[in-house]
Amino acid sequence: MIRVFIFLMVAFASCAAAEADGSWMKKVPPRDHERPSPFHEQSEAVAAGKRLFGAHCASCHGENAEGKKKKPALTSERVQQQATEGDIHWLLVNGNMGRGMPSWAKLPDPQLWQLIAYIKSLH
Repeated sequence: MIRVFIFLMVAFASCAAAEADGSWMKKVPPRDHERPSPFHEQSEAVAAGKRLFGAHCASCHGENAEGKKKKPALTSERVQQQATEGDIHWLLVNGNMGRGMPSWAKLPDPQLWQLIAYIKSLH
C-alpha cells in the first residue's frame, strides 16, 4: 500500500513538473498554434496590453513579468521564443488551472491580443 502511495505521489509530481516546463503547449491545437495576432508588434496594442497586464496579470507574474513565487516569468525563452502568439492566446482562453492559471476568456478577444502584444514585446 505504501509503495502504491509513493508511486502515485511521484507520478503526480512528475505531471506537475511537466506542466511547469511548458508541456501545456503540446495541448494547443494546430489551428490555434498557427493563429496570427491582429496586433502583431503594433505600438498602440503593446501600450494597451501593458495597462491590461498591470490590471490582470502583474499580481501573479510580477510588475515586469519576471515571475513571482511559483508563477512563471513571461520573459522566459519558452514564452518569448517557443510559444507562438496563438499558443499564448489559447492559454489565456483556456487557462491551466492545474498550475493556477485561470482562463481569461471573459476579456474581449482584442484585449487578449493586446496582452499578447505586450508580453511578446518583452523579449
